[in-house]
Amino acid sequence: MLKADPNILNLVYGLLTGLVFGFLLQRATVTRFRTIVGQLLWADHTVLRTMFTAVVVGAIGVYAMHQMWDVPLHIKPATLLANVIGGVIFGIGMAILGYCPGTGLGAIGEGSRHAIFGFVGMLVGAAIYAEAYPWISTNILPVANLGKVTIPDQTGLSPWFFIVPLIGIALIVFAVLPGRREGADRGLPGKTLAPA
Repeated sequence: MLKADPNILNLVYGLLTGLVFGFLLQRATVTRFRTIVGQLLWADHTVLRTMFTAVVVGAIGVYAMHQMWDVPLHIKPATLLANVIGGVIFGIGMAILGYCPGTGLGAIGEGSRHAIFGFVGMLVGAAIYAEAYPWISTNILPVANLGKVTIPDQTGLSPWFFIVPLIGIALIVFAVLPGRREGADRGLPGKTLAPA
């Protein structure tokens, strides 16, 4: 019996995961310029609700698998200065373009030609980061680097002590902040730039 090459299997799993992820982004309408800008203008809370759902489901799934089947956690270092700088750059880009990397690629898949410029910008930004990485790794990454830590590790409390209240907060957000409202995109900038 022939065994499948693990590298090929990883590519197949990645492709299937990407297809499901893209489908869910599209179904949630977060691949639309108006949805992203609507969130930034506090007129459409679809993005917030989608992200809260992802965080809660991910937290439950990751820690349940970690505790029940000893699936290892892959913790990234908490490099606080780098995270703040990266978050500011990411936020500015998202506000200007109206997409983040994932939703931008989803928008291209939907036929939004203007998102192509954002994709090109992402490639240019990645190239600049790669060239600047030696300087960044010396001057930015070590500043306020807490290492591979988690809040439960730092507090000595169970992760569920944080996950359960997070579920409650998510439920309150879902109840208080509606998703896409009829006519919520009226008056949003760039309405004519994106397909409906």
